[in-house]
Amino acid sequence: MERVLIVSDLQIPYQDSRAVNNLIDFVKRYKPDRVVSIGDEIDLPQIGRWTRGMAGEYAGTIGRDRDIAVKVLEQLRVSDVIRSNHTDRLFNYIASNAAGLMGLPELEFPNFMRFPELGITYWKKPMPIAPNWVAVHGDHGRLSQVAGQTALKQALQHGKSVVCGHTHRLGISSVTEASGGVIGRILTGFEVGNLMKFASASYTHGSANWQQGFGLLYIDGKNVSPVAVPVAKDGSFVVEGKRYG
Repeated sequence: MERVLIVSDLQIPYQDSRAVNNLIDFVKRYKPDRVVSIGDEIDLPQIGRWTRGMAGEYAGTIGRDRDIAVKVLEQLRVSDVIRSNHTDRLFNYIASNAAGLMGLPELEFPNFMRFPELGITYWKKPMPIAPNWVAVHGDHGRLSQVAGQTALKQALQHGKSVVCGHTHRLGISSVTEASGGVIGRILTGFEVGNLMKFASASYTHGSANWQQGFGLLYIDGKNVSPVAVPVAKDGSFVVEGKRYG
């Protein structure tokens, strides 16, 4: 049975270091077959629209944040990364402010993040992660406040089960098609939470419907079992009856 770890939104430099370090230890000991990062590995606030023309744009910390993110992805043994709205900031900022630099290989996001050196595959389009499942970041379409429902809406659009991040919520929701007592298609939406330090998200003003966690997919032929793993307030979590952290 293939075991796939889904790393939720890290948004470095706003990551919860305790939870991330516990996850790194988990990867070393559990040895998943694949590790997929669902997007927003790095926040890039320096080039976000909310800091345009303000002190944050001139902080000079983007290189430091990138180096931390690269190290974390390496330690997590990430094999695949999904495009996302925060990581799109690099292209959008260059396109808006320095269009003459567009096409420079060093400034293309996968190269900027050293994915070729790490052996990471970057997915601009939905990643076929398992039979009848795709992985997307989840930033297209309206969000639901109910965990799992945003991913389920996208599953109905894709016609396949969806695992996503972006909402920072942790949950699983499914819909079953049936007629005459015969079960047809079952679609599942799986949102994998986040690994941010809540206090660092100042824009929430201390109140947000978020849950820390990550995801696991157990793939046995055509059968796929999603498991949501909640992270406790102390950064620890339980997988298969064993606590990490």
